[in-house]
Amino acid sequence: MDEQISAERRDPRVRTRRLVGVVATLVATALAVGLTQGWVDTDQATTPPPAAASSPAVASAAAVPTAPVVLNGTDDAFIQLLIPMNEGALALIDQFDARPTEADPPLRALLGAVRAAHQAELRDLRGLLAAGNVPELNIHEGHQMPGMVTDASLAELRAAPDGEVPSRAAALIRAHLAQTVVLCRGEQAAGGSPELKALAGRIQQARAAELSTLDSRPGAPPAAPGG
Repeated sequence: MDEQISAERRDPRVRTRRLVGVVATLVATALAVGLTQGWVDTDQATTPPPAAASSPAVASAAAVPTAPVVLNGTDDAFIQLLIPMNEGALALIDQFDARPTEADPPLRALLGAVRAAHQAELRDLRGLLAAGNVPELNIHEGHQMPGMVTDASLAELRAAPDGEVPSRAAALIRAHLAQTVVLCRGEQAAGGSPELKALAGRIQQARAAELSTLDSRPGAPPAAPGG
């Protein structure tokens, strides 16, 4: 382990390659556990209690740790992936708000709540990195990761006619929310930090409520089977 840490400090690319591999393991772990426990899909299997569902995007509101935390490889990979995923979702919300369309007011209201929750999550995630003395590293820059809002998808949204913007934005945010549920399951199954596993549980519950609100709004298309 000491040799691995030393190698990563000499060449950050070593850590990047390791984290990319751990992300794949994180998703595989979540799916394997899901099959064992009989999960049906990303939102129905994680539907929170009614109180949580009535406030779908409540921020995690976790205090920044005042004592050091220990992050294992899964913890590190989870944080390093979720930070750019949240930032991509925030860029999507900003772009949606900049469009003149007044269509789908429930979607606009949900995205406003999602923005507040995601901003709070970013503070919590970066606080845990700092408490674990782990530098932030965007290991997926330029990658086409499931659920990640990319520059290309934002460019397509900018080029879309106003009438298509709500449905396109809803599809992008839904993929993001659903994939985050999968990642949170993987962190809770294979993570090492109690603080981060607890945060992942809160994020998973928030995403389930957000998905429920997104799919139940008037005029929303039915969710695809399995996701």
